[in-house]
Amino acid sequence: MKKVSILTVENVSHAFFTKENCRIVLTDIYFQLKEGERVAFLGPSGCGKSTLLSVICGMLKPTQGTVYFDGVPVTAPDGQIGYMLQQDYLYPWLTVKENVILGLKIRKSFTQENRVYVEQLLESVGLSDTKEQMPSELSGGMRQRIALVQTMATQPKLLLLDEPFSALDYQTKIKLEKMVFSILNQMGKSAILVTHDIEEAVATSDRVLLFKRNPGEIVQVFEIPEEIRKADPLEARGLPSFQKHFRQIWKEMEQLESEN
Repeated sequence: MKKVSILTVENVSHAFFTKENCRIVLTDIYFQLKEGERVAFLGPSGCGKSTLLSVICGMLKPTQGTVYFDGVPVTAPDGQIGYMLQQDYLYPWLTVKENVILGLKIRKSFTQENRVYVEQLLESVGLSDTKEQMPSELSGGMRQRIALVQTMATQPKLLLLDEPFSALDYQTKIKLEKMVFSILNQMGKSAILVTHDIEEAVATSDRVLLFKRNPGEIVQVFEIPEEIRKADPLEARGLPSFQKHFRQIWKEMEQLESEN
C-alpha cells in the first residue's frame, strides 16, 4: 500500500530581525514526510535545524512559505505533533505519573482509555514502577524515557525529536535509540530527528537531510538502504553498508565545513 505524505514543508524561509540587521536562518526549505517515515536533519550548529522544528510544530511562523500537516496549513501548535527536546523539562514538584498525564489533563482528555494507554507506555519503556517517584530520583536516561512517554501520551501522529540523546553516555544513548524507534515502528508513527551525530542519523532514519549554514539550506538528501532501516540501531552500526553511508556523509559534511 502506497504511503501518503502527512507533512509538506513548502518553500519555507525564516529570518530573525533586530533594529540593526536581519539574519536569515533558513532559505527555501522544501521536503515531504510520509506516514510512518523517519527523517533526520543533520548539519553543523547554526544551520537552522531546531528553528525548522519550531516552524513545523507551529511555534514559529515562517517569514516565507507554508507548512502543511495532513493537508492543512500549520498556524499554531497542535496536539497531533509531539515535540521532545534535549532537556526533559519535567516539573520537579510533580510525580512521574503527574508529569506524564499533564498534557492530557490540559486538553481535558484524560479518559480511562488514555489512562490505560499511558500505563502501557510506561511499561514499554520499563518504568511502570516509577509512577510515584519524583523526577529528581531518576537518572538522565530514565528522565528521557519519561519525557518520551509524556510526549507520546497525547498520541501525536508526528514526533519531533530535537537531539534528545546528546547529553547521555554512549551506551544509554544506543539503548534509548533502540527503544524509541522500536516504539515508533510498532505504532507506525512518523518522526523527524535533529542531530549532529552522523552515526545516529544513519542508524535511525529512512532519509538523512543534510543542511548547510549561513543561511540554513538542504543541500543533499541521502536515502538509507532497507537493510539498515530494518536493523536496530546497534546492529545497523556493524553493517558494511552502514560504514559506506557514514563515510559518504562524513565527506560531504567536511566539504561543507571547508567551504564555510
